[in-house]
Parts: sequence; structure tokens; C-alpha cells
Amino acid sequence: MNLVRKILFVVPYPIDKAPSQRLKFEQYYSYFQKAGINVEYSSFINEEMWEVVYTKGNYFKKVFYTLKGYLIRIKLLKSISNYDIVYVHLWCTPFGPPFFEWLITKFSKKVVYDIDDLVFLKNIKHENTILSYLKGKNKPLFMMKNADHVIACTPYLEKIAKKYNDNVTDISSTINTDIYLPTNKYENNHKLVIGWSGSHSTSRYLTLLKDVFLELRNSICFKLLVIGDINFTMEGIEVETIPWNKDTEVIELQKIDIGVYPLPIDEEWILGKSGLKALQYMALGIPTIATNIGCNDRVIENGIDGYLVNNHNEWVSIILKLCRSTSLRREVGIMARKKVETQFSVDANANIYLKILNGLVA
Repeated sequence: MNLVRKILFVVPYPIDKAPSQRLKFEQYYSYFQKAGINVEYSSFINEEMWEVVYTKGNYFKKVFYTLKGYLIRIKLLKSISNYDIVYVHLWCTPFGPPFFEWLITKFSKKVVYDIDDLVFLKNIKHENTILSYLKGKNKPLFMMKNADHVIACTPYLEKIAKKYNDNVTDISSTINTDIYLPTNKYENNHKLVIGWSGSHSTSRYLTLLKDVFLELRNSICFKLLVIGDINFTMEGIEVETIPWNKDTEVIELQKIDIGVYPLPIDEEWILGKSGLKALQYMALGIPTIATNIGCNDRVIENGIDGYLVNNHNEWVSIILKLCRSTSLRREVGIMARKKVETQFSVDANANIYLKILNGLVA
């Protein structure tokens, strides 16, 4: 029996835009609704602000929409007690101390806090320096302490959250396997595509493989496909870039023969990553190679459904092996798809969310 009747998601971003929402709890809205839960959401950033928030300039619009976001939060306080559960992702407002977070915890019946990435770190390399001082870095810590339940997305985040709260559940980013469908024929009758998907802020990680690709070009013919950062280049390597588009994301990913997920080993920020890129490749049956760091070892079983690598030589040798063997790509790709279906799909995790929600109002 479902006990929750009404839930409000208080989130930073518009629906179906940001991966931290789109490939986590937003995928479960329909499951909640089928279970008889009335789902509503309130985003701080509206559709208009989303179009300019990560662009250069447009300062007047950014200030205007930020003030509008705060007004939305003020109005929200009037109705917050009408919901059985308020589900907060990252923060209620972006700047300053956790004032609105405090108000929401006071006026809400029950609060779930969803933490994605190590957003509370003081020094994040890809973050704008000025904005980092303005952002409310203490907001996540406050919410972890004061929420009725915390949902993390990696074992590392779960460990941190448990310092502040006894009720913590680690749920990875997940994939809708009804949408992510394998099409790879695992053939060598074309120029092989080594692919990566991400944003302009994370494409710098792909440059970690420059020497790997330069060495590989002496042995195999391949193209590097970059989805998300249309300005990405790599001297000496054939690169095709495609802008990210939600409507064509899966189609573009299906073009990849081998997926790569390089990460630095000297940034704590990485330990908050849930291995989402790897999961996207794997759901499509794409053999995946990832740096052996963070929770990648729970996403990938090395040599079975993907590969975990530690150094330059391993990157080169494994990519070569996969490029040369269509049967190996097929074998690894099929096992990768099975892993996602059984452990990291929306179907496999929906009841975990429902159990948490119903447990709060029982």
C-alpha cells in the first residue's frame, strides 16, 4: 500500500535539462504517479534563465531571473506544509547561508535531501572563482544534518552523509533501458569511433588521453567523437564534435564503437561521480573503458562488462584489443547491457525510492 499522496520536488533546474536531475529522480516521476503519488516540482532556474545561465555575458538577465527565483521560493513557503514529503535536490537557493533551506525544513512535514557530486567542496577546479565564494557551500551540509532522509549517488558521498545523518541511502544514477537500446553491430567495416560525451567543463578530462590517441593512430584508423563540447579539438587527432541535444542524445551515443571515461586521479571532486557516462555507454552495449577510480569499480567489473585502467599502457593495449576484435566488443557490450538492466536501470531501482518515501510517512 502506498502511503505518500503528495510530494514536491524543490530543485535547481527546469525539468528534463540537467543530468543530475534528468538521469536520477526525474525518471521516476511516472513511477510515483502510477503508485498514486501526486508529483509537483518547483525549479529555481526557469526555462528562460536556463538558456543564458551558462553563457558569457547576459548579466542583466541572469540577475533578473535570479531575483525571480528567490521570489518563487518565498511564495513556495506558503504551501510547503501541504505536501507529505518535500524532496530537495542540491539547494533551495544558490547563494549565501542556508536560510531558505532552514525555512523549508521547518515548514515541511518530511524532507528528503538528494546530494549529487561533492558540491560542498571549497576548491573545485572547473568552478568559476568569483561564484564559488558566493555559492552557499554550507547548504548541502545543513541539509544532510536536517533532512529526514538523505539520498547519495556514490559510496563516497554516502560515507560523508552518514557523518551527519543516520538515514542515508546510496542510489546511483540510473538509465531508462526502454529508451537506451543497443544498435551496435560490432563490425570493422568502417572507421572505428572512439566516443566521449560530456560538457565543456569536463572535456578537459578527455585531454588526459591525448598521448594515448597519438600512439594509437600509428596502429589503427579511428575517429574521436565528442558529444557536448562543440569547440573541442585535439592536435593530430581526427575529431568530430556534436552539440548535446536531449532529443538526439541516444542516437548520437549509438554511433560510438568504444566509449572512454578518463578521469584525473588527483581531484577529490571525482570521488563524487556516479559513473554516469560509463552507464550510458554500457546501456547501449558499447564496450567501455574507464579510469580505475571512485565508484567506477562498482559500475564496471574489469574484463567482464568493461575495463578499468590505471595507466597509459593499459589504455593503449585495451583500446587496441577492442578495436581488433569484433567478438570481444560484442561479448563485453552484451555483458555491459545486462549489468545496467539488472543493477542500474530505472526498473531495478524504482521500488527503492518508493520504499524510502513510504517509510517516512508510515
